[in-house]
Amino acid sequence: MQLFLGDGSYILTNEGIDCSIPLEGTDENVRAWYVSPPVIEPVRENGWVGAVAEGGSVNFRNIRFNPHGHGTHTECLGHITSEVHSVNGVIDKLLYSAILITVAPEIRLQEDGSVDRVVTASTISSQLEGLKSEALVIRTLPNEDGKKHLNYSDTNPAYCAVDILPILDQLGVTHLLIDTPSVDREKDHGELAFHHGFWGVPNDQRFDRTITEMVYISDEIPDGEYMLNLQTAPFVNDATPSRPVLFPLHRNAED
Repeated sequence: MQLFLGDGSYILTNEGIDCSIPLEGTDENVRAWYVSPPVIEPVRENGWVGAVAEGGSVNFRNIRFNPHGHGTHTECLGHITSEVHSVNGVIDKLLYSAILITVAPEIRLQEDGSVDRVVTASTISSQLEGLKSEALVIRTLPNEDGKKHLNYSDTNPAYCAVDILPILDQLGVTHLLIDTPSVDREKDHGELAFHHGFWGVPNDQRFDRTITEMVYISDEIPDGEYMLNLQTAPFVNDATPSRPVLFPLHRNAED
């Protein structure tokens, strides 16, 4: 079905591209921040078991996981504030304009000998010049399928430099999506400079902005303009599991 937008462009509702990583209760589940794998197990109480294979009438499982550490998730400024703010309800539209870019992070050698991979202004600016968009989706290189199963803990994954913040402001970005576990360096002594800058904490707080981390976008999906349907579970928490879906943008009947 065609869904026409206000400017005459349209999307096809059967062309949605799921950019989330599924949650599975195995060691193969993607994870970060030193958490153990998620656990999905049947309820066992008073001699009853929630597993049909074990004689139960239904499958009735508990799930134990961490939204930040176990896959694709969307977070709000409540992630870094002392006052509790929930991400539930921040997503207030069905569709947001979105741009997908692929970035080769800049290599930076640190004083301690470690090697950082950083998304900087110089690595993204040429792809975004003159554009406007409510959402920006960053796919980092290399982009192996294995990203869906990595244990990122203690691997110093790629992250974002604060010098891209003015570019996001110029674009009009309120929703940032990236395929790494965090927009900040894994070990930064709790500074979280990018989180603070993006959300304007503490002095200019942006309650309308979200960050979505650990997405996965296959190499087969081209860079360009899309519409984003950012689906979030209704958790009253600073972060929630999410399912970002990109729809290719069609501008006329011939494209």
